[in-house]
Amino acid sequence: MVTTYLISELCSLVDLPVRTVRYYVQQGLVDRPEGETRAARYGVKQLEQLQLIKKWTAAGLSLDRIRELLNGDEPDVPARSRRRGTLEVVSRLTIADGVELVIEPSRAGLTPEQVREFSRQVMRLFDQVTGQAPGSD
Repeated sequence: MVTTYLISELCSLVDLPVRTVRYYVQQGLVDRPEGETRAARYGVKQLEQLQLIKKWTAAGLSLDRIRELLNGDEPDVPARSRRRGTLEVVSRLTIADGVELVIEPSRAGLTPEQVREFSRQVMRLFDQVTGQAPGSD
């Protein structure tokens, strides 16, 4: 049995307005549904596409970049992000004297919550590897 959803069900699952989902379909970011108008049915593929779009927009990616990612295009990200005049937002985590981690959340596709959790886990791992008590300096 193939799982399908009405647009109202799909929107409820991804927590997006109907208007937004229709816009994404119109822009070619989400595959067209089976059927027309109110009888249209969306499948698991459209659900997954919308979940990715939501994740990437929350990470600050543009719809053009999201389109590239959904199409499997992997342009040279470092060259694009290093153009003159490009502003980058980075997180710099000091783990210990001489040990730092630089994270570019938008390039990494991470939400602020994911960056915080990643940082916590890196600190725990460093403490474990070095035998330090958690939080000691």
